[in-house]
Formats: sequence, structure tokens, C-alpha cells
Amino acid sequence: MNETPMRVYAEIDLDAVRGNVRALRERAPRAELMAVVKSNAYGHGALACAKAAQEAGATWLGTATPEEALALRAAGVEGRILCWLWTPGGPWRKAVEAEVDVSVSGMWALEEVREAARAAGRTARIQLKADTGLGRNGCQPADWEELVTAAVAAQAEGTVQVTGVWSHFACADEPGHPSIQLQLAAFRDMLAYAEKEGVEPEVRHIANSPATLTLPESHFDLVRCGLAIYGVSPSPELGTPAQLGLRPAMTLKASLALVKTVPAGHGVSYGHHYVTEHETTLALIPAGYADGIPRHGSGAGPVLVGGKIRRVAGRVAMDQFVVDLDGDHARVGDEAVIFGDAERGEPTAEDWAQAAHTIAYEIVTRIGGRVPRVYLGG
Repeated sequence: MNETPMRVYAEIDLDAVRGNVRALRERAPRAELMAVVKSNAYGHGALACAKAAQEAGATWLGTATPEEALALRAAGVEGRILCWLWTPGGPWRKAVEAEVDVSVSGMWALEEVREAARAAGRTARIQLKADTGLGRNGCQPADWEELVTAAVAAQAEGTVQVTGVWSHFACADEPGHPSIQLQLAAFRDMLAYAEKEGVEPEVRHIANSPATLTLPESHFDLVRCGLAIYGVSPSPELGTPAQLGLRPAMTLKASLALVKTVPAGHGVSYGHHYVTEHETTLALIPAGYADGIPRHGSGAGPVLVGGKIRRVAGRVAMDQFVVDLDGDHARVGDEAVIFGDAERGEPTAEDWAQAAHTIAYEIVTRIGGRVPRVYLGG
């Protein structure tokens, strides 16, 4: 429990992170687990969550950008780290020297990492990413032969070691979607070709959180778990966190900044999209879209105040929003839970996602830097 009153803060339960990692490992008992801690661990805090995940048995960490990976190394985090979102001129040499595995999706990236390896006088660890149908990052099947041939040649000269072959699902959060089996087949084909040409990957991986939970045949040597590690369901279709054996790690709380009685017909917040129907009590929540509260949740976002779920009254502003207590009593400083764990009767990130017409990934990840993180179970 936070003992110092704060405007708004996010409690991060590291025991929940550890428990979720263990639960996910049980879903894929023959595979290693990568804890994806990109984007500040989906808003939860990369360093603290990386350490907690490793303590629970995660053998790999995953980041999008090299800067995220290098920050973990600078903070003393050891073990295997893969980063995958590169642009020309990126810090390849620093990554090589920090023993970060880097993803390669095209010839330009292979050439740049080879140059960095020569400059560092070390062998770069690379993983070849195949585009099996997502159409985003990754090497197209038509270009795979060229990339594999060049990677094998680079490995023979000692500038690189190919440690992995991997891909990413487009629709694993939609069980039964036809693209899932098509991507699996493409991945097996591209993997088989690479191995035939001399690639001996340590890890082969395509499974993200939803595939880890629902698609055992996709687990291969390693599963990459992101959102599920933080106890949020990757998709309502897959079930609630409790149904999936997960526990939300983040609880977003605020202290009421003002409570006041207003008459019937009183407009609330910008544009007066909410007008009180009768005399009522309004409570001011000192958090807004600058903190990551979605403006699209105006008029709909749920908040727990005084043991009841209330809804945002009117528009979410930059720093604050209002809830109508419908005449109930509250005091300045009382706690408001913006989202947390449904098992405690709190609104959830998924509830906010539904209210804002988005996904739970965005709700937790967008919680801003001016919101303090308070770690429990550290």
C-alpha cells in the first residue's frame, strides 16, 4: 500500500509478474520463455519487471529498440536479450559489445551488423526474422534465400553467429483464424530451408502471448510473452486474466482532489457533454490524458470510488476528469481506482479499452512518465 498520498500513481505488483511468468511457463513446459519488456514493460517499468521475470524463470528478455536493450545492460541486467526494431545507422556496435542478440530482416541490416562486428572485433549474435504473413518486419519468402545465404557466409567468416530464426503472428488473438495455420506452415518451410543451408539456431520461435496460451504446436524452443506477463488478457476472446490463470500487475490509483455538491442542470467539463439531472455530488480525479487516461473514454470510463463503479462524467481533460457520485458522500483525499483487478471488484484495463474503443495493450502502455510507479513485492 502506498503510504504517501499522491495525485495519481500506478502500483506494480512484482509478485504478480513472477506468478504470471510461472503460469505461462507451465503452458509451454518444453520451451524457454522470453519476457518482452519493450515500451517500459508495457508501462509497468522495464528494469523492475525484467528482474522479476528472470527471477521467475524467464531465460530471455525482449525489447523493440536497441536503446531499450542497452538501458537494461547499463542497469546491470544480465542474460540473453533480443532486440528487433532497427533502422540504418543504429547502435549496432554497442549492441554487439553488450552481447545483445539483434534481429535481422534484410540485407542492409546484415551488412551493418557485420561492419559493427568487424569494428568491435567480436562476433555478433543475430536472429533471422521471417515474414510469414504479418506483412510488417521480417524477410519475405522471395528474399529468404539471399538473406540466409549471406548470413551463412557471414557466420563462416566469423562476423556473426545465427542464434535464432523467428517470426510473428498476425491473428493469434483470434483463435481459428485461417492465417494462423498458414503462418505456421510458412515458418516451418522457411526454417527448414535455413537449417538445410547450414543454420543451426539455438532457438526457433513464433509464439506470442496468445499463441503461448492457445497454440501448443507453435511453441518450438521459445515463447515470447508480453502483455500476459503483466496479467492482462491479450484478447477478450481468450478469456479474462483469472480464466487464463493470470493476475493483473498494475493498479492505477488517484486521490480525490475535490468533492462538491452542484445543482441540477450543471454542465461538467469541456463542451458540457454531461449535464447533471438533479442535485448531485461531483468528485474530481486529478489525472487526464497527459497521464495516459484515454480521452476516448470520456463519458464511459469506469472508476471505483467509495465501493461503487462510477463513470467519467463529461470529457477527460489533460490533467483531470470528473465522476458523478450521484449524491454519495466522499472526502477529498479518498482513493479512486481507475483500473486494477476484477477479482477485487475493480475496473480493469479491458473495461477501459472497451470504453475507449481500443485494446488493453494501449491502456496500460500509455500510462505516462509523470505517473509514479510504486513497486510491491520487490
